[in-house]
Amino acid sequence: MSTAIAPAAGRGALTDRLLGGNRSRRLLVLAVGLLLVFSVVRVVSGEEALTSSSTFAAALLLAVPLALVALGGLFSERAGVVNIGLEGMMILGTWGAGFAGYQWGWAGALVGGAVCGALGGLLHAVATVTFGVDHVVSGVAINILAAGVVRFLSELLYTDNEAGGGVTQSPPLSSRPPSFSLPVLSSGPDLLGDLESRHWFLLSDLAGLLRGLTNGVGVLTLLAVLMIPAAYLLLWRTAFGLRLRSCGENPAAADSLGVPVYRMKYIAVVISGALAGLGGVFLVFIANIYREGQTGGRGFIGLAALIFGNWRPGGLAAGAGLFGFADALQLRSRTAVVALLLLVALLLAAVAVWQAMRRKVVPAVLAAAFGVAALVGFLTIERLPEGIVFFTPHLITLLVLSLASQRLRPPKADGLVYRRGEH
Repeated sequence: MSTAIAPAAGRGALTDRLLGGNRSRRLLVLAVGLLLVFSVVRVVSGEEALTSSSTFAAALLLAVPLALVALGGLFSERAGVVNIGLEGMMILGTWGAGFAGYQWGWAGALVGGAVCGALGGLLHAVATVTFGVDHVVSGVAINILAAGVVRFLSELLYTDNEAGGGVTQSPPLSSRPPSFSLPVLSSGPDLLGDLESRHWFLLSDLAGLLRGLTNGVGVLTLLAVLMIPAAYLLLWRTAFGLRLRSCGENPAAADSLGVPVYRMKYIAVVISGALAGLGGVFLVFIANIYREGQTGGRGFIGLAALIFGNWRPGGLAAGAGLFGFADALQLRSRTAVVALLLLVALLLAAVAVWQAMRRKVVPAVLAAAFGVAALVGFLTIERLPEGIVFFTPHLITLLVLSLASQRLRPPKADGLVYRRGEH
């Protein structure tokens, strides 16, 4: 009996390893279920923009800056330093990209944005790690300071610039980063585009998703996406990552084991600023120019994506994708945003059923009530006011954070001022 069971158990374990385990299968089922719900909403509402390739392409483009900012926050907060100043570092990155980009092209913009963001991170590290300033106070100060610094620099360097700059903007970039499309599938015969144009249930929606992620994708966008698994491997699969995370969990214990806590915090916060600066660079790439106020609060949304993702690379990527999609949809179609109410109604109905199966009556009733309200809104509202449409990504930020707040687990020493010998 035991010999008969052992091979079967071995085959089951092998299958689990090949399929990535139960967690990977659940994520796959969840992704397929979400695509199915999107397809149903698209057919019922008639809003083709909901799953069009142009919407997904714009969502990817807008999600990348948020993901980079969130990655920056991940490094900083995993080392125990709260970084409210991500918005300010992103602002510095946009200005650095604009200044270096019009002189040396897109490569110069990358370096300039990363360096300016890293300088903001260095300032935050000096204030919080060396001088023990409250992390939130330092971050808010950097946000205020960055806005003033870039205005001063623009007035100093762009006012009389013959290349076309001004007080609130830089001259255009002298070159744009390269891009690519998958041959046959997304360019040339464009099989995915042909399938998308047929508007078939589920198949066309899947084709729109795949074409949006593979047509006209910038090489730097691809590299930015690859930075997410790279950050996971660095933080969770290397000795450097273990030391950095130990500074955010128990710096006194890490110090007693020989980890240079102050140095690790400095490294983490400077990396955080550089990544936030790169997020600003991508905003400059989208517009091909630096403009004052270009970030539009995306640094705070990136911080929200980090919190939504529970301080994990995969979670923050999902959060950035959600906010990027909402931003892209409100840019593509005002009426398609109304269709999101139907999507929310279906998702809340699923949540209500799941909570009811777990015998949690109050959450199930609340989810059902909000789901009914969303459905009524979809049936009665034809067009949302422009202000609400523009504010959609921020509303989604608040909604997601309110739903995710009960399962969050930040690093234990996050935000605490560490002084050797005091703990």
